[in-house]
Amino acid sequence: MRIGRLRIGRFRRGLVALFVAASVAVPLSGAARPAAVPAPAPAALGPIAAAGLDARYTANRGNILAAEKMADDYGNRRRARALDAMAEPGRNFLSFDGRDGGRTVEVFGDLAHAERIAALVPGSDTNLDLYARLRNGASALSKQLGPRAAVIAWMGYETPATVSPEILTPGRADDAAPELTSFVRDLRSAWPTARTSLLCHSYGSVVCAKAASRVDVADIVLYGSPGTGFDTAAALHTRATVWAGRGGADWISDVPHASLRLPFLTLGFGTDPVSRHFGAHLFDAGPGGHSDYLAPGSVPLKNIARIVDGQSPIAPSSPSQGVRHA
Repeated sequence: MRIGRLRIGRFRRGLVALFVAASVAVPLSGAARPAAVPAPAPAALGPIAAAGLDARYTANRGNILAAEKMADDYGNRRRARALDAMAEPGRNFLSFDGRDGGRTVEVFGDLAHAERIAALVPGSDTNLDLYARLRNGASALSKQLGPRAAVIAWMGYETPATVSPEILTPGRADDAAPELTSFVRDLRSAWPTARTSLLCHSYGSVVCAKAASRVDVADIVLYGSPGTGFDTAAALHTRATVWAGRGGADWISDVPHASLRLPFLTLGFGTDPVSRHFGAHLFDAGPGGHSDYLAPGSVPLKNIARIVDGQSPIAPSSPSQGVRHA
């Protein structure tokens, strides 16, 4: 018992230390956050529907071009270059809001005729200026899945900075969960027969967990997760199959998997999703790091694609390559 109390005490002290360090670092890292670059209001669009996708894509491309001009006039060349790339022919956005750090929902593949849909929910430091990382992962997964599947990069919330107090608290996820719930509800209404999965990276797994009981999806896949804010997969109260995986070199394994309730906030996200106690179905996430889960040709990319397809992940070729329970 004494050893258990000491371990919990270390976890709590670790969380407080991380919070204090992040609080001190915020003024130093503020310059790295996306500036409030001017942008037009989003295009006025109705509910998502298969029949109106082309018109929707065209309207959002026009909005992106308008935002690019405003960013260029403002003198933010980095933002203007990012928006210029987003407006390239062949790129398709269900929604776009260029204000502040930006909100975007991009489609990869033929959504109109999709039989499987995978929505990616990203973690920290995902914004218009750093959007290429999310796009590259979505594109790689789309290629792995092939035809009759659509991948959606859902950047529908203000993500926390990796070095900030918000990264240790559920506040941003509390704000994001209703938006994700509404988006999935629209998808399910427009494509009721498609097999739909949520793929949740890092802090995005906290968002998915908070929305889990209100979304109708086949799978919820947690990878590179710091925790979910729930003690067990059963506590998510979802009919979806809950999966979890972590790469062998992912630094997230060193984050204390505990939670500490303070008078005005909660620090940390509790049980490690790859632990026996959490109770998720585990998949082999290979030897990679925190940003490697959707790398082309990687073990986790192949296994996540199999989950989206409704297949079992490939078992590791040796015990040392598998997911280790915490």
